Amino acid sequence: MAKSTIYGLHAVETALRNDADNLGQIWLDKRSRNDRLKKLEKLAAESGLQTIPADPERLDKMAGHNRHQGVVAEYYKLKSYTENDLYDLLDALEETPFLLVLDGVTDPHNLGACLRTAEGAGVHAVIAPKDNAASITPTVRKVASGAAEVVPFIPVTNLRTLDTLKERGVWLTGTSDKAKQNLYQADLKGPLALVMGAEGAGIRRLTEERCDFLISIPMQGQVSSLNVSVATGVCLYEALRQRQSQA
Repeated sequence: MAKSTIYGLHAVETALRNDADNLGQIWLDKRSRNDRLKKLEKLAAESGLQTIPADPERLDKMAGHNRHQGVVAEYYKLKSYTENDLYDLLDALEETPFLLVLDGVTDPHNLGACLRTAEGAGVHAVIAPKDNAASITPTVRKVASGAAEVVPFIPVTNLRTLDTLKERGVWLTGTSDKAKQNLYQADLKGPLALVMGAEGAGIRRLTEERCDFLISIPMQGQVSSLNVSVATGVCLYEALRQRQSQA
C-alpha cells in the first residue's frame, strides 16, 4: 500500500486507537512539552510504534504547513470503498440506514468537517461523486479529527447509485431553498440519505430530481444560507434527534 501522512493531535490519536496497524513512524516536536504529545508517545509505545523527535521546521516541511500541532505520522492509505461495499454495508445493517450524500463538495475543509459531524451523528457511510469533488487528503483527515478513519467514504461514478438506494427503500431527502417544508417539519426517522449540495451552487438539478423530498433550513437573519458543513451538522443532528425520540 502507498503511504501518506496525517498530522494533528486528534487525527493521530484516533489512528493509534483504531487503526494502529496502518501507522508507520511518528514524528513529535522535540521542543514541545505538551502533555497530549506525551500521551501520544505512550500510546505509540504501547502499539509497538517508533516515535522520532523532530524540529518544528521538519514537521512544517512534512505537513506542508505549521498547523500540525507538533505531530506528523506515516499512514498507509485508507481502505478504498466501492459502490458494492455500500450495498454490502446496507445488507449487513441491523438498524435503519442513515447515510449522507455530498453532491460535489470541493473544499477539503468542508469535507473534513462533514465527515467529523457524520461520525458524531452515527451516519453509516458518506457518499460523494468521484469527479469534481474533494477526496480524502491529509488536510481532510486533519479537519475530520479521526472520523475519516472510521466512517466509510464511498466515491461513486454517477447518479445511478441514488436510484439503487431508492430501490432499496432508502428515502432521498435533499436540501434546497425550493423546498415546501423546512427541516423541522420533515420526517427524518426512516431509512434516510440526506443529500447536501456543493458550496454556493447547492445540489445539482439531476440530483434534486431524484430526491423524494426537499427540505430547507429556516433562516431568521439577513444571511441567506449557511456553510455546507454547518448546514450538514444542523440537518444530521435534527435527524438524529428524531431517530432517538422514536427509539
